[in-house]
Formats: sequence, C-alpha cells, structure tokens
Amino acid sequence: MKSVFILGAVIATLACQPAFASADLAQKKNCMACHAADKKLIGPGYKEVAAKYAGQKDAADKLAQKILKGGSGVWGQVPMPANPQVTDAEAKQLAQWVLSVK
Repeated sequence: MKSVFILGAVIATLACQPAFASADLAQKKNCMACHAADKKLIGPGYKEVAAKYAGQKDAADKLAQKILKGGSGVWGQVPMPANPQVTDAEAKQLAQWVLSVK
C-alpha cells in the first residue's frame, strides 16, 4: 500500500512539472517583474491574458511573438518591451503556460 502511495505522488509530481517549470522560466526571464498570475502589475495578469485569448487557434504563436518582440496598445498605453534574452522555444513555452493559467 505504501508503494502505491509513493508511486501516485511521483506521478502527480511529474504531471505538474511543466506548469512549475514554466512559472520558474517566467521568473528566470524577468516576466514576473511586470506580470503576476492573478492581478495587474505593470502589465496584465496572466489569467486576464489567458481569458482574452481563449479559443483563438493562433493565440500561442501571437503571444510568443509579443514575448520576443514586445508590443503596445493591446492592454493600454504602457508598451511591453522586447525580450532578447528569451529564445524562440522559451517564448513558445511561456506563451503556452500563460494560456493555461486559470
């Protein structure tokens, strides 16, 4: 019985790793300096972004490009700067994570 519990805990931990990894990546790439999961800081909260882009087939690609190149006008007057320290793969990972925030 004990081994079943341990196996379940390991599986649950592995299943959650992508979400934690992306949150860690967002912290590492300084996204959290301007964004939070559930509230507006300088930029919109990730929940608000996920809600705005929900159901759009190309949302992850759009967000990945905004992460890389920056943007302005979508969320107000404060522009989002480009993030040259983020690779294409990291931008896609971050965009998919942002869209998953509930």
